[in-house]
Amino acid sequence: MIDPATAHTPGLLEGFSVEITGKDVPALIEAAPLLPRGTAVNITYLANEDAASRLRAAESVLSLGLHPVPHLSARRIRSAAELTETLAAYQQAGAADEVFLIGGDPPSPEGPFPDALSLIETGVLEQHGVRSVGIAGYPEGHPKIADADLAEAMGLKLDAIAERGMAASIITQFGFDAEPVLNWIRGLRGRGIGAPVRVGVPGPAGIKRLLGYARRFGVASSAGIAQKYGLSLTSLIGTAGPEKFLHALDDGLEPDIHGQVLLHFYTFGGVPATARWVHDHSEEF
Repeated sequence: MIDPATAHTPGLLEGFSVEITGKDVPALIEAAPLLPRGTAVNITYLANEDAASRLRAAESVLSLGLHPVPHLSARRIRSAAELTETLAAYQQAGAADEVFLIGGDPPSPEGPFPDALSLIETGVLEQHGVRSVGIAGYPEGHPKIADADLAEAMGLKLDAIAERGMAASIITQFGFDAEPVLNWIRGLRGRGIGAPVRVGVPGPAGIKRLLGYARRFGVASSAGIAQKYGLSLTSLIGTAGPEKFLHALDDGLEPDIHGQVLLHFYTFGGVPATARWVHDHSEEF
């Protein structure tokens, strides 16, 4: 159900989060003066980065006065011991308050965890100081998972998180069209899911790069949808920002219906460019 205390619309850019990889730390240091203190910084779990680099990234985020949100990729974790060691390291660093869970890319698990739910059910998260858990949402569906299965899995994860006394939030895959995002959030609320939703938004980036990520993640990018976002499929030169998408999202949000909605920036065009864009558009949204 929607909590009346959170059913309001502050500035759309208020409380946004950003996403980085371990190798993005120098770029984050450059961008930090433009980021509000306490901004949530998600640290992705990439196959070509090791646990030490992710931990160093979390420590750097903390040192900059920002809030680290480490990702855990279920199918990439090779053992229960690895999960425990990873969380213990984050806890010791003061970076285990909030995590984001994802199933991960490997078609077969590399260890005992097939999905995000299996991580939650270990009970290890709350034992290591985790108080808030983020999970993924797919407003336009998932290329390999049926919508009904996605809905069932989300319900199970949210129930498991609540049963263990942790808070939950949802971060969506990015998209180029606000309408399906608004409809999807409305559908969540209709099912009684009141968790805050962070809408995934690409930071400003090259058009070719944006369309490449869209293809990679199964995001709808037909000519009509691309045009709504401000992209041209016939001209891949130049960069594009999320202004049109965010104006459409802002215009369509109804706090009493959509509840708490925040933004999560995927920094495809670089962390400094995203931070600068948010800073420059803070009065517009």
